Amino acid sequence: MTKNLLKCVLLVLSLGLLTSCSDDKKTIRLTMAHTLDTRHVVHKAMEFMAKRLDHYSNGSMEIVIYPGGQLGSERELIELLQIGSLSITKVSASPLEGFVPQMKVFGIPYLFNGSEHFWRVLNSDLGIELLNKVEGARLKGLGYYDAGSRSFYTTKKPIRTPDDLIGEKIRVLNSPTAVATVKALGGAAAPIAWGELYAALQQGVVDGAENNPPSYYLSRHYEIAKYYSLDEHTFVPDVILASLEVWNSLTQQQQQWLSKAMADSVEYQRSLWQAASDQALEAVIAEGVEVIYPDKQAFQDKVADFHASFDDTAVAQYIKKIKTM
Repeated sequence: MTKNLLKCVLLVLSLGLLTSCSDDKKTIRLTMAHTLDTRHVVHKAMEFMAKRLDHYSNGSMEIVIYPGGQLGSERELIELLQIGSLSITKVSASPLEGFVPQMKVFGIPYLFNGSEHFWRVLNSDLGIELLNKVEGARLKGLGYYDAGSRSFYTTKKPIRTPDDLIGEKIRVLNSPTAVATVKALGGAAAPIAWGELYAALQQGVVDGAENNPPSYYLSRHYEIAKYYSLDEHTFVPDVILASLEVWNSLTQQQQQWLSKAMADSVEYQRSLWQAASDQALEAVIAEGVEVIYPDKQAFQDKVADFHASFDDTAVAQYIKKIKTM
């Protein structure tokens, strides 16, 4: 166990946040943690999920949410789930690669033709199959949230073509596929924890990063990185995970209540996403950000060989299916 993870476990214990049953109320308490700002639509969807679970269970189950990385990074939150010290979390599919190799399919650039194609895949049998793969890592996949598309933002110059990435150090998620994507496009990738990125941009440790508009805006990264290039290279979903140990400790009825609350929150989160994305772009433009709409074909051509490199891997069948859906 890493020192940081040990600190997280001790914090969870000290705050009494372990999944528990209160003797006086007979209430099942599920602890939920994530790394995002409380203004983010993901947090709002989690709050909605908590309300729906309270409704379905008639107050016999509750979700307590700890946002903003209070209990650790995404990888640390996954590890807390694995040992049963946390009930539920939200992580990007990219950090899951280290636990479930098939999840790397979501990090392959320009695999999805757009949001409609992306959600058609997630809601298909293939999407469900991928979600169920996490059980091999002692996790329970509850569902997907919309995280839009990821695009580059930089501090020194705009990214209009892949050549503009040459010599640029770009922060990426802790994912081998994300690292390889930036390399394929000509840049140098640097996996850095989300909570450390503002300082890394400010101090020049990295020249830029990549993310969706709401995250770019709510993190205030636009204060330093004034160029936002909407190349939309990947559609990486957020994945809502439960501890398999915690899930198995629930009755079948309690599992059904939680699943229904999850489904409601997915619908709610998707209804909020596009408006939040549009509002974020309007806000950063008002703050002086230059938003660039590059020719995506040049980026797609640049990663053609990268796509081919997956031909003999475990995700080849998924890539083939996704391209035909």
